[in-house]
Amino acid sequence: MADMDVDEVEVVVAHNERATLRVGDVFVKIDADQTRTDVEVEAMAMAPVPTPEILWRKPPVLALAALPGTALGHLGEPSTASSAAWAAAGAAARMLHDAPLPPWPGRSLDELASRLADECEWLVANDVLPADVVTRNRRLAETALRPWTPVFIHGDLQVDHVFVAGDEVTGVVDWSEASQGDALFDLAVLTLGHKEHLGDVVAGYGTDVDRDLIRAWWSLRCLTNVRWLAEHGYGSPDEFPEVAVLRSRP
Repeated sequence: MADMDVDEVEVVVAHNERATLRVGDVFVKIDADQTRTDVEVEAMAMAPVPTPEILWRKPPVLALAALPGTALGHLGEPSTASSAAWAAAGAAARMLHDAPLPPWPGRSLDELASRLADECEWLVANDVLPADVVTRNRRLAETALRPWTPVFIHGDLQVDHVFVAGDEVTGVVDWSEASQGDALFDLAVLTLGHKEHLGDVVAGYGTDVDRDLIRAWWSLRCLTNVRWLAEHGYGSPDEFPEVAVLRSRP
């Protein structure tokens, strides 16, 4: 039999809810919850920003073409992207937030408040963080939980999900959390751990925003993510960038 060239299979994400593999220029996503995939496919079709091309779908598998460029950055590491690239990410977020709302709602204020309370209790009960750190961040996080005018949000707009080439955004991936929500949540997730680029993102976004509320969302995002990361095999909470952010908050 003649030798065949086989691309290396790279495991991008793997836990008991979903897995993403990369084979050459194809991303293969396997998700136990087809509702998430339904949202991802519909949101990409609606979004006014570049998204990956859907190559095929056969539940529970979705195959997507790789985007050109590289991720804007990685949480816990300095970003090598230019200030202009960060501003372009802000501009892309603004385009999304100005688009018509998706038909499905996001989490309600009551749901968010309940989850915040549960996660704070877990962090203290399991000695993940000192009670004073949790209390301080919870007080900040609660200021984000106020009425807002809903917009089309990505819902998980972390730096790893925004791809750039030079100073241009080439696309945004992982739309399974897209919904109606607070615009400042997307901006907070994008700048989490990269506060030095908040000014660039806001400049690209093109309108005044309440930076204190973005910082409040930083605390809420981190408080509500640590347990999930710990329970899905991402290592010791002491090593999570989210825990470092919580410890650094004044």
